[in-house]
Amino acid sequence: MRCIAIDDEPLALDLLEDNISMVPYLQLVAKCNNAFEAMEVLRTQQVDLMFLDIQMPGLTGLQFLQSMASKPLVILITAYEKYALEGFNLDVTDYLVKPVSLERFVKACNKANELHQLRSAGKAARDQADFFFVNVDYSLFKVVFSDIIWIEGLKDYVKIHLKSTTKPVITRMSIKSLEEQLPPARFIRIHKSYIISVAAITAIRKNSVFLQDTELPVGDTYRDALYAIAGKNQP
Repeated sequence: MRCIAIDDEPLALDLLEDNISMVPYLQLVAKCNNAFEAMEVLRTQQVDLMFLDIQMPGLTGLQFLQSMASKPLVILITAYEKYALEGFNLDVTDYLVKPVSLERFVKACNKANELHQLRSAGKAARDQADFFFVNVDYSLFKVVFSDIIWIEGLKDYVKIHLKSTTKPVITRMSIKSLEEQLPPARFIRIHKSYIISVAAITAIRKNSVFLQDTELPVGDTYRDALYAIAGKNQP
């Protein structure tokens, strides 16, 4: 598994690197001092697992996770127990409180490795398809990835706006569940309520993104990731 370590404390990073080197199936591809460095690594390299600190300057670990439309497996390593619930609500693989014993560290890595193998099998199946099905009016409706412009989350429902019709497809599911079915290279989350097709973007402003004549808001925690796909820093 290709992994990165993110922590603003140099000693913590060095210790994390030592622990990673003892796990035979892990390959450390980068050490990052903050979320912005990690963002660039994720943009340019394949990463299967992140070891992520929470309390960091600029963008915290939790804010970083919230900004990602799709993310690798994540093991949070922090000195604070109080963020555990919020971390697991963001679907992290494990939550480690410093100081972390090697035995506990390896246990978390083994859990991540098992999930990685399951995810890889599922990804292989998804990569062979260019569509998925959703429930609409007691039927299964086929949605082609290339037909999607943007997706809007409405509590227990989502609206899928398509190129092929002016009437959005409405299905009962969470935006998070739908997000997991989308190819991460083709879609990005820009707000807690919106996911957009990268190919459909026509312009980006600080607080909004344009998809032809449609303007959608960009959430603060998602802005850096949006600019990262454009290869730019925020103006």
